[in-house]
Amino acid sequence: MGFTDDHLIPLVDTGLGNSAYLIDLGDGRALAVDASRDLRALRRAAERHEVRVAFAADTHLHADFLTGSLQLAYDEGATVLASADGHRAYPHRALRDGDEIDMSGLTLRTLATPGHTDEHLSYLLLDGARALGVFTGGSLIVGSAARTDLLGADRTEELARAQYRSLRRLARLPDEVAVWPTHGAGSFCSAPPGIERTTTIGAQRRSNPLLAAPDEDAFVRQMLGSLGSYPAYFGRLAEINRRGPAVLRSQPGLARLTPGGVRAAAAQGAQIVDVRPVADFAAGHIPGALSIRLRDQFATWLGWLLPPDAPLVFVTAPGQDLADLTWQALKIGYERLAGHLAGGMDAWVSDGGEQQTVELVTADEIADRPVLDIRQRSEHVAGHISGAVSIELGELPTRAREAPAGVVVACGRGLRAMTAASILQRAGRHDVAALVGGPEDWARATGLPLQAGE
Repeated sequence: MGFTDDHLIPLVDTGLGNSAYLIDLGDGRALAVDASRDLRALRRAAERHEVRVAFAADTHLHADFLTGSLQLAYDEGATVLASADGHRAYPHRALRDGDEIDMSGLTLRTLATPGHTDEHLSYLLLDGARALGVFTGGSLIVGSAARTDLLGADRTEELARAQYRSLRRLARLPDEVAVWPTHGAGSFCSAPPGIERTTTIGAQRRSNPLLAAPDEDAFVRQMLGSLGSYPAYFGRLAEINRRGPAVLRSQPGLARLTPGGVRAAAAQGAQIVDVRPVADFAAGHIPGALSIRLRDQFATWLGWLLPPDAPLVFVTAPGQDLADLTWQALKIGYERLAGHLAGGMDAWVSDGGEQQTVELVTADEIADRPVLDIRQRSEHVAGHISGAVSIELGELPTRAREAPAGVVVACGRGLRAMTAASILQRAGRHDVAALVGGPEDWARATGLPLQAGE
């Protein structure tokens, strides 16, 4: 068909750190690879290229988003392509190693690449005998390979050894073959930082430190040594993807709630999530609300910190994108969206609602106050305020009592710090402040060096 770079459209979700792909097959049809439930960008790309999605391929039972394949099958009649070993409970073409699918002159060949998960498949795209590229999902990624501990500590080393073999299988492909991973920078599936989201086999053979490991044991040590924490919701989504997410038969939206409606929902167990900017939350918020500012990483922290079965009520600022808020929740399996406070905090206050505040402090105002660093452990080890206590944000709900009295909460820029401050307030702590900025600002303000290590 004369495949060119224009036929491949990467669709990057910077919040979750993942890429989906839309491949124009040249006959009005398209292949989607690892599409998430939030199909807005994919649909826009399909409309621009005037194609219909005829095939929807999943590389694995995703741990960090719900698949959009079932929705594409419902909306467009797409054939779902997935591993037979995934035992999906909905109609799909069950594939095994070496199976081939004809696609308008192109061929999609499956390669079993277990490691990230047991049933993981990669898809090699061929034009005749020539290999164009390989969709590697969570196997070979730019500069690394995806984590192997998602199925539990007792399986981690076994899967790391499988990942070793899978990476070496992929590395035997020709140098010029493109590598199109799903997981990329920003993903908690172990992608390293960086701007590159695609690569080639040759580039990875030259630069990927895991491919440079001299033997399997060294690879395993290196792989396991890189594993940090990951969001709690990762453990839930594989089974939902196996059963199949609920098909959405209409455009989702958020109901408008009065202050009385918010109180009634909270009385029945709803969680109040305040997505406004940090300064707005600090100035006044509903008691017990959790602060998670609406941004690219919103879904990650929502899924890490809140139970999946609780109704959610949102407090928003004027101009915030309610559709983005809704889709970020839905793509990681939060279905019970009760609505948003119509009129925002002005309506709440006008109705006599109580407010709480959080003190904001700058780096030069910390003085002798204790500091709680809620960044990831790797961030803390790289450089932190001297004497800071380290508790990762994801662990804080169960470790709130360990926060020192009169604490200033610190992160990198202040967004996660406000989330942490709201968690401490929910735990009954009212002697909490949030740092505006982060450790680098403290170092500049005080002239003191950051401390490395634990």
